[in-house]
Parts: sequence; C-alpha cells; structure tokens
Amino acid sequence: MTTNSSPLDCNCFAIRQAARYISQLYERHLSVAGITPAQFTLMASISRKPGIQMAELSESMVMDRTTLVRALKPLQRDGIVEMEQQAPSSRAVGLKLTAAGKAMLAQGHEQWRAAQAEFEAKFGEKRAKALRKSLFELTELG
Repeated sequence: MTTNSSPLDCNCFAIRQAARYISQLYERHLSVAGITPAQFTLMASISRKPGIQMAELSESMVMDRTTLVRALKPLQRDGIVEMEQQAPSSRAVGLKLTAAGKAMLAQGHEQWRAAQAEFEAKFGEKRAKALRKSLFELTELG
C-alpha cells in the first residue's frame, strides 16, 4: 500500500459503491417482476438445485444462515418457495420453488436479461465477463 493513499482509495469502499450502483440498475428492472435482485438470485439458486438444504445454499450465497432465513421468509410467506422434508426418516429439509415461484422466476429472468444487457452495454461485454470472473475468484478465496 502506498503511504499517500486515502480512505477513499479503499477496496471495500469501491466495491460497495459499485455494488450499490449495479444493485439499483438490477432493482429497476426486476421490480417489474415484483422481486428484488437478492430474491431473484435465491430463486435461481433453488431452481438450479431443487431440494438444496439451507447450509449449502447459505454457503453458496456467502450469507450467514440467519440472513438467509430472513431473506427466505417473504418468499415462503408468498408461496414462492417451500420447504420439503428430504426423506421420511430424516430431519433434513430442502428448499424448492412452487409453481408460482417458477412462474415468477421466469418473469424475473426476462427482466434480469434486460438488466444484464444494460449493464454490459454501459460497461462492455468483455469487461463485464472479466469482472464477474475476478469477483467469483475473490469469493473462492474464503
């Protein structure tokens, strides 16, 4: 680190500022489908792996379990996500999308594509791909 750097040269600040900007862009699009970007990614993760357990979803989303439970509550309340016992002899519970959840995810997917296209038009498709790659590599360091 250079001795003349300021707190505004902070990596955390830069990433959080960019995250807020990008979140606002995706929120604008996904709100048309009635969901938030966080809900969309949760639904997409559950759809990709029906029956996923809380611990695995929490780990893949890099969220603590309490935050995940809080994020899932509205989706469960609204009949979008449901918990299902994995086996009669097991206490393991998996998450899955309901029919309403699958329909909402499909509608959200259209809006997500629009947000993705807008971001890539502003930032550049190659740069966006490189950014995603770098950010995913960063979360693998943990």
